[in-house]
Amino acid sequence: GVVATKVTPVEKETPKEKLKDELLSVTSTKEWDEKAGFDSNENESTVSITVVGASGDLAKKKIFPALFALYYEDCLPKHFTIYGYARSKMTDAELRNMVSKTLTCRIDKRENCSEKMDQFLKRCFYHSGQYDSEENFAQLDKKLKKHEGGRVSNRLFYLSIPPNIFVEAVKCASSSASSGNGWTRVIVEKPFGRDSESSAVLTKSLKQYLTEDQIFRIDHYLGKELVENLSVLRFANLIFEPLWTRQYIRNVQIIFSEDFGTEGRGGYFDNYGIIRDIMQNHLLQILALFAMETPVSLDAEDIRNEKVKVLRSMRPLRLEDVVIGQYKSHSKGGVTYPSYTDDKTVPKDSLTPTFAAAALFIDNARWDGVPFLMKAGKALHNKGAEIRVQFRHVPGNLYNRNFGTDLDRATNELVIRVQPDEAIFLKINNKVPGLGMRLDRSNLNLHYAARYSKEIPDAYERLLLDAIEGERRLFIRSDELDAAWALFTPVLKELEEKKFLPESYPYGSRGPVGAHYLAARYNVRWGDLDIEQ
Repeated sequence: GVVATKVTPVEKETPKEKLKDELLSVTSTKEWDEKAGFDSNENESTVSITVVGASGDLAKKKIFPALFALYYEDCLPKHFTIYGYARSKMTDAELRNMVSKTLTCRIDKRENCSEKMDQFLKRCFYHSGQYDSEENFAQLDKKLKKHEGGRVSNRLFYLSIPPNIFVEAVKCASSSASSGNGWTRVIVEKPFGRDSESSAVLTKSLKQYLTEDQIFRIDHYLGKELVENLSVLRFANLIFEPLWTRQYIRNVQIIFSEDFGTEGRGGYFDNYGIIRDIMQNHLLQILALFAMETPVSLDAEDIRNEKVKVLRSMRPLRLEDVVIGQYKSHSKGGVTYPSYTDDKTVPKDSLTPTFAAAALFIDNARWDGVPFLMKAGKALHNKGAEIRVQFRHVPGNLYNRNFGTDLDRATNELVIRVQPDEAIFLKINNKVPGLGMRLDRSNLNLHYAARYSKEIPDAYERLLLDAIEGERRLFIRSDELDAAWALFTPVLKELEEKKFLPESYPYGSRGPVGAHYLAARYNVRWGDLDIEQ
């Protein structure tokens, strides 16, 4: 409330002067701030998003469209500016033209899309500069300040550039273009090194200029709707959590497949291979989320603590538990598909795997003895990513005679299809209607497209929004990264030192035969090879 104080008037003050004083005392705060030289914007904040490497493919195909989708959904702050930064010479108009070609509109909003697009593009600007030039970043800083207009400035830098120039760009951005009165955050794209050693060097170098809280290591798989839903499915449904243990689960399969080869990206890929590109990050992150214990809360640190515990409990990966493959040329229906080494950007004698399968184990009370099988490959028969949980056989099953000898056909299986065509389905055994006792395997199916009319947001939208809001749950902490590399580095070194020959598999096939033998050794059949899937 307002406290009234008794004012003793000055003896000679006339009623007119008194009224003038009272009027002055109720002058608006804004006017008073202006008179006193204060900026009324001071208490407002603004977000400046700088996409470093703005002319690259990732920026064009994913980052700018994701930022536009967030703007379209009214998820961005009232005051924001987007800057593209790259070496190419470009004007603001040229950047806007380049960006406009990849923007798409959400189908569930009624606003005039082209109007929204124009408003968004007006907030996009470009600054040309070298990634290792403090002077160029200082010029960017001046431009950002102009747009920020005295508000509290929060700055987000998205590094969409090759890893060999990460550190230089971070050094220049932090010394010459950091926020003076708000936060500064940097999103770093994979690869985070090639092994434990290079990853540790990268982390140490980044931490010379940034604190751990400022580094957002992005893994876009963690932003996918079905991966986000994993913990909801498990911790918000009584029927699943008690089953999430070695007593009921026979094996877990995490499968990633692409139906195309490297096609022009061979140069980058050949330096890393499928294990570094997909397994060590995307699939291992899914495994950690799947297998973790119940966190204390949904706070980012509590969730990341549990993921680290899983990774640190994992048994060291042995070479005999890994199968690698490389696709070869194959003709089908009059079309000849190229082999991996036919790619002009790949050396003819390359031993880089385009396929890998591995059996992993978590040595803790919950998962002791349960094989976690991972598989990732390019140029396979289909495109998709899924988690398959195969449950144990029913002990003393009354209906064994009806299933015949193949008990695997009668196993309950929970399938979480991450992409494409998102779905969760549970395979159950059921009686076929009729007079006989014929059993059938049916799906209890939650098909997202049929159940929800809302379009599923792209993973980059969720992750960019989280970075702006300072939500770290879906980003990778440095100790998590260390634990992930510690698991895969010894095997990667052994494969490279021994010049291990990858098994060939035809383009468009189901992958190398070795993957089936690996699964069979642990009494597992790959679920994605089932005819009914």
